[in-house]
Amino acid sequence: MKRVYTLYRVSTKKQVNISEDHGNDIPMQRGACHEFVKYRQDWEIVKEYEEKGVSGFKVSAKDRDAILDLQEAALNKEFDVLLVFMFDRIGRIDDETPFIVEWFVKTAGVEVWSVKEGEQRFETHVDKLTNYIRFWQASGESEKTSIRIKTRMQQLRLDGLYTGGALPYGYRTVPSGVKNRKGQELKKFEVDLEQFVVYRKVIEKTIHNGNGSYVLAHYLNGQGYRTANGSKFTSMAVTRMLSAPLARGYTKEGETSEALQKLKIISEEEAEQIDEILKQRKEADEEKRRIARKTKGGAMLSGNIFCAHCGGRITTIHHKDHYFRKDGSEYLKDTLKYCCYHKSRKLCECEGQTNYVAEKVDEAVSQVMRQVFAGMVGAPEEEKYREILRKQQAAHAASRRKFVLVLEKNRKQLEVLQEEIAKTLLGDSLYTPEDLKEAIDTIKSRIAEGEEQLEKLDSEMIRKKEMTEAVLPAYRRFRSWADEFDTADMEQKKMIACQLFDRIELGKDYQLTIHMNVTYRQFCPEWQFLKDSHRTV
Repeated sequence: MKRVYTLYRVSTKKQVNISEDHGNDIPMQRGACHEFVKYRQDWEIVKEYEEKGVSGFKVSAKDRDAILDLQEAALNKEFDVLLVFMFDRIGRIDDETPFIVEWFVKTAGVEVWSVKEGEQRFETHVDKLTNYIRFWQASGESEKTSIRIKTRMQQLRLDGLYTGGALPYGYRTVPSGVKNRKGQELKKFEVDLEQFVVYRKVIEKTIHNGNGSYVLAHYLNGQGYRTANGSKFTSMAVTRMLSAPLARGYTKEGETSEALQKLKIISEEEAEQIDEILKQRKEADEEKRRIARKTKGGAMLSGNIFCAHCGGRITTIHHKDHYFRKDGSEYLKDTLKYCCYHKSRKLCECEGQTNYVAEKVDEAVSQVMRQVFAGMVGAPEEEKYREILRKQQAAHAASRRKFVLVLEKNRKQLEVLQEEIAKTLLGDSLYTPEDLKEAIDTIKSRIAEGEEQLEKLDSEMIRKKEMTEAVLPAYRRFRSWADEFDTADMEQKKMIACQLFDRIELGKDYQLTIHMNVTYRQFCPEWQFLKDSHRTV
């Protein structure tokens, strides 16, 4: 009797117990193999191997326990025949599986049979070629299947349909009315109104209050809120919320659609602000960071204030005076101060002060900010920016028409000169070949130069349009800061200062040098005449 080992494999867990007669599930493979052996009197199945949810295309044989066990058993002469439903159950990797089959037959002396395809032999060159082609085709089919599935899944996501996995915060799933090929109704995303309110709180506190992910997680848990799966919020869960592609109206591949835009929770302007805040709070951007890691505390400028002498970052400390007076009364005073980190730790030679009273510095900067906001009374409204853009586009169109006319004229001249080439060869032209070549080269040079100028003109217009469009969100932010600054709490003031000023330098005798962010400098006409604002507290 020939001892038979069988191998059954399915690529997904869903195929393990399906009883449909299509050969892609383990019960069907087992039944077909047993039926095949029943008609061979000298065969007997002595052992069966199953691989559940293992891709023969993605998983190498060296990582598959069943294949490794079969190879070891083959070397130990424990069986004579390896039987599978189809040869692609052994694998679908074109540069690996053919050689595994050949190893079983030629090295281990095992017959390899398929219920559907018969025995695989290696007696002739054609046998080897057939073996290789079979698995090359199987590999290609797997690749095409993979591409089809990925394309279909991407289309479903663009249509706002749920394709599995953890449900993102802010959404729920509802019936879509769309059915798959098996007749099952798919689900689609819908904004969960209760979670939407929480989501917006997280966005507002991140942008306007500067709250970090740890603070927000603590706040949300304290309010009794939970994640989509009912767990407590962590800093990572908050960061995922702020970066979630779906909440921004995109798939994870960066594609968007009308359906996804309707599901958007975070606007593009808010997304840019959030990304900038998260970027600056990373350890890698420590030197460039101008936004405070923490917005708690009484100092307004922590994060973007530096020593004017050594350039080191200025931190905040609490200076406490505590003593008893002669009359026995107790004196206790806690003063918040800015401290030059480098000088306090003697990391360099710094000629500045070690400590500065924070309240004094903050009030001076606040006065500058109030002057800045008061000075924007005559700042242009949004419609004026739109009008500027329209005028720029009209001027661009006029210039473009001139360039196009000149280009067309040169191209026609080139056509005439190129037609003259034939006449020159026949001796019927007024031009010599040398003159004609020189004239053609000159016209070609003019055409190339004109096309380059036209491309530059178009690029410049695109750049101007992008700049003008980018100004509007910044202008709206600037106006909102002007309206809310005096009534804002310390967290909000800290975030406004961090975004309004690129850098504040504090020097000896409270000398301040303030560098305004160039994005907002354009809204302050008086700032345009000064490189930076210098003042003494």
